Amino acid sequence: MKPVRIAVTGAAGQISYSLLFRIAAGELLGPGKPVILQLLEIKEMAEVMTGTVMELHDCAFPLLQDVVVTDDPDVAFRDADLVFLVGAKPRGPGMARKDLLAANAGIFATQGKALNHSAKRDAKVLIVGNPANSNALIAIRNAPDLESRNFAAMTCLDHNRAVGMLARHCQVPVTDVQRIAIWGNHSLTQFPDLVHARVQGEPALERVDWDWYVKTFIPAIEQRGSEVIRLRGRSSAASAAHAALTHMRHWVFGTPPDDWASMGVLSDGSYGISEGIVYSFPVTVEEGRWQIVSGLEIDDFCRERMTVTEKELLEEREAVKALL
Repeated sequence: MKPVRIAVTGAAGQISYSLLFRIAAGELLGPGKPVILQLLEIKEMAEVMTGTVMELHDCAFPLLQDVVVTDDPDVAFRDADLVFLVGAKPRGPGMARKDLLAANAGIFATQGKALNHSAKRDAKVLIVGNPANSNALIAIRNAPDLESRNFAAMTCLDHNRAVGMLARHCQVPVTDVQRIAIWGNHSLTQFPDLVHARVQGEPALERVDWDWYVKTFIPAIEQRGSEVIRLRGRSSAASAAHAALTHMRHWVFGTPPDDWASMGVLSDGSYGISEGIVYSFPVTVEEGRWQIVSGLEIDDFCRERMTVTEKELLEEREAVKALL
C-alpha cells in the first residue's frame, strides 16, 4: 500500500514528541496505513532529532516506512498528504500577544510559500503553533495555489477541554456530551458555547447552573492553558498533541453522527462574522471536507462574545497585513 506522507514542523518540540510516536503507531490513520514522517526542524536541533529518530526506529513500528529530517521546508512538505504546523516561537516572559504574532508571522509566510511549492494540492494543513488563527491566515495567503479550505487552525484542544469539564460537572462519560462549539480565536477571547450543547440528549443548560456556566466554565476554558503552565511549569504538550491527532482524524474520517467539531477556518461570512479571518466555527466533516454548521440561533449573549473574539482577529489581521 502506498504510504501517506505526513509532515510535522517543530519536530523537536514537546508537542511533536508526543505526536510522532502515536502517528507511527497507527493512531492517526489506523492499522492498515503505512506512513512516512517528514520532519522539519532548525539545524541547531540536529542532535535532538537524531535521538528522536533513533527512538522511532527502536520502536520497530510496522507502519513506519521512513523518517526524513530536514531544515528545508520544501523538502519537509514535498508531496505531503497531511501537514502539522506545530513549530512556532513560544511566548517569553513579558511578551505580549502582538509580539508573539510578529515573531511568528515570518515563519508561517515562509512555510506557506513552501507548501504552495511542494505539498500535494489536496494536502490537509493543520496549524497548531500559536497564535494559530492568524498564523493560519498568513499560511493561506502565502499558498495561493492551494484551496483555503485545505487549512485549519486547531481549536480542538479548547473543544476537548470544554467537553471534559462539562462531563465532569454533570458526572457523565465524555461520550454523553455533544455539540459543544468553540467560536473565534484560540486565545483568551474565545467563546466556549454551551447554549447549543447537549448532555445525554438534553440541552446542556438544563443540566448546569447559568452562573456556573458564565462565571466558572467560560473563564476556566479560556484560561486553561495558562493554568497548566502555572502548575506544570510548561505548556500543554500531551493534550495539544492529542487534540491535533483528533482534529486530523475528524478531517480525514469525518465527525461522529449527531455531533460536530470545532475548527478555525477561513470565514465565509457565516453568522455575520467578517470574511477573510480564520475564525473557529462548529463544523461537520464528510468525505474529508468540512462544512460550517448552519441554522444555529445566535442570541444576544452569544453574539456579544462572538463579536469580541472577531474584533481581536481583525486587529491581528491588520497587524500582519504586510504578509497577506
